[in-house]
Amino acid sequence: MTDNVVPLFKDPSTDTDTLTAASPTPAPVAADVVRPVRMWKRTARGVRAAVTSEQTRTAARLVARHGMYVVGGTRITAKRTWDGRTASRYERMIRAAEAGGNFEEAKEWEDRLQRFRTGRHHRRMDLLRSAPDLAKSAAVGTGLSVGGLLLLGIVLAIANKDISWVLAPIGTVIEAIRMIVVVATVVWGPALVAGPWLALLALWGVGRRQQTAPQWMLPARQRDDAGAPITPSIVVTALRDLGIAPLRGAIKDMGDAGAAMLGPIRIAGCGVEVDVTLPSGVSTAEIQGRRRKLAENLARHEHEVFITLPAAARTVRLWIADSGALDEPIGPSPLVTDVTTTANYKSGKAPWGQDLRGDAAALSVYQRHLLITGLSNQGKTASLRALALWLAKDRTVEFRIADLKGVGDWGMFDGLATTLIQGPTDEHVIEATEMLEGLVAEMERRIQAPPGTVFTPLVGIVDEAQVAFMCPAVGDDKRPYGGSKATSRYFMAVRKIHNQGRAVDVTLWEGTQDPTDQNLPKLVREGAHTRISLVLGTESQARMALGDKAIDGGAAPHLLRQGLDKGTVVVASDGISVPAGQASITVRTHFIDTEQAAEIAEQAKALRDGITTAHSIDHGPALDPLADILTVLGTDSRVLTQDVLKRLAALNEKAYGGWSFLDLKRVLDGTGADPYKSEGRMSISRERLTRVLANRPDAGSASAAE
Repeated sequence: MTDNVVPLFKDPSTDTDTLTAASPTPAPVAADVVRPVRMWKRTARGVRAAVTSEQTRTAARLVARHGMYVVGGTRITAKRTWDGRTASRYERMIRAAEAGGNFEEAKEWEDRLQRFRTGRHHRRMDLLRSAPDLAKSAAVGTGLSVGGLLLLGIVLAIANKDISWVLAPIGTVIEAIRMIVVVATVVWGPALVAGPWLALLALWGVGRRQQTAPQWMLPARQRDDAGAPITPSIVVTALRDLGIAPLRGAIKDMGDAGAAMLGPIRIAGCGVEVDVTLPSGVSTAEIQGRRRKLAENLARHEHEVFITLPAAARTVRLWIADSGALDEPIGPSPLVTDVTTTANYKSGKAPWGQDLRGDAAALSVYQRHLLITGLSNQGKTASLRALALWLAKDRTVEFRIADLKGVGDWGMFDGLATTLIQGPTDEHVIEATEMLEGLVAEMERRIQAPPGTVFTPLVGIVDEAQVAFMCPAVGDDKRPYGGSKATSRYFMAVRKIHNQGRAVDVTLWEGTQDPTDQNLPKLVREGAHTRISLVLGTESQARMALGDKAIDGGAAPHLLRQGLDKGTVVVASDGISVPAGQASITVRTHFIDTEQAAEIAEQAKALRDGITTAHSIDHGPALDPLADILTVLGTDSRVLTQDVLKRLAALNEKAYGGWSFLDLKRVLDGTGADPYKSEGRMSISRERLTRVLANRPDAGSASAAE
């Protein structure tokens, strides 16, 4: 037995053979045992890899998804059939109306249910009575048909003089029936085979349209829960999970699970809108303060949910965008697509963009001072310029523009504006200040005009106005140009225009960025009738831009996304249609690039006679009204004041073209050459005026004029 032999080995230390039991050696495994094990392991790994691969999962989801379409389609079809044959639909609508507290609607559905049951009863009774009537009708119909065929056969037999024609019509009908049976026999087999498959296909189509497959069975691009349709249960659940204990408790105690809180969910542009009546103990401010959490509970981003306060007390209005809808462009401006677009300063509205509902948003600028602010590079200049481009198509409007950025954003108004200042330096601020002071002078002239005088609109625009407020330059009179004190020339010019300008159609539009109390003083921002804000960094800045009322009412420009919501503005103004009960509206403005703006400006220039644009303030020679009046009197001893005004306008249209009798009287009052009545009409004496000029310190100039 060789298997039991104990091996010998030689001990080197003793050089003798020693009998020692060596460690047992494992018996070798047979090759026919190892090979199947390895094959089994490889097969298991292959099966596991195949089962866990993405391709297998995709295929499994595909099979399961289409199977669930069939199951879901069957369920929907069965439910529709059941609803059509029973009163379950009416009972369901009654329960829903009662849960929502709409008892009038519940009563209406109850009446419909009663009418349905009455009609169903009549149909069943008619069906019971129809069997005898059907048998009688069949017998009478058969007899009439056979009789008619025999009569036709007799006529044919007489016509053909052949008795066999009597039964020919009946034979033809019998043959037709036989052919129908033959065709039905041939078609019946395939129809019997294809029928169930066609029915299955129809059920699959119903399920696919209604998306009856669970989320995990959908393709990867569709499995995301974001963008799911907004339903009452989703809204109530989102509110319940806001972490407001009184709200959660109230929803739990409601018998209808919170449905009574919700108004109808209405389609509103690229989203839906719903009013939520809050239970006692829950304030609207608590809901507004949890906007981000509410948006996430609704499977939306924060910028896709807007919370405003309608007129109803203790109510918040939720506008919930379709997922991703606010990232889609809104299309070009009508000013770009329609060259025939016209403007009317008094009665028209600028086609500015779209509100969140997708409706056109138009803004009136009639007798309204305007302020637009936001962070840098968010579309402020483009939004402001779009309004000016529209208004430029009203040929009666005069523009005076100061662009304190100076990179050419307003260059297309060269030839449209009477003044166009472009540049960021202190010198440009000084010229912009003098431009506004010119507006003040024109405003004061108009205020002194006779009642009923009609004025052409005059619009002053200062873009990047924060440069002017922060300007350190000081004039020769020691008055600073910038700042927010009563000594500031720019600040005081803005205040004067805000106080009285709109009454005589002199308005001011300002664009500024990153507002603070230093670069946008409180009195200036509160003097604007239309306040507009793009994205801002903080809520305090948003309050500066729009005012406390708009922010407390739900306006939130500080929650817009910097860089992503370019051109999206929040507007607080009575010049735009704002939903009832709200203090502001969010508008996505049309973007008009510089090239398109230049084309629109050319169209506006074609409507005008031609304007020479001044690129700096031309102070011109110093005026001497008394000397000019003496000049126009000529050699006449006295001239009617009305004729003096006409002669002054002819002498210097720019200086005296807009003068009225009040201007003339203001210059002459207290000089000794005051207008006086002669033969019942106001006149000016040449002798008196000559004496006044002769007694002035600079009498030489008067003598020269003489």
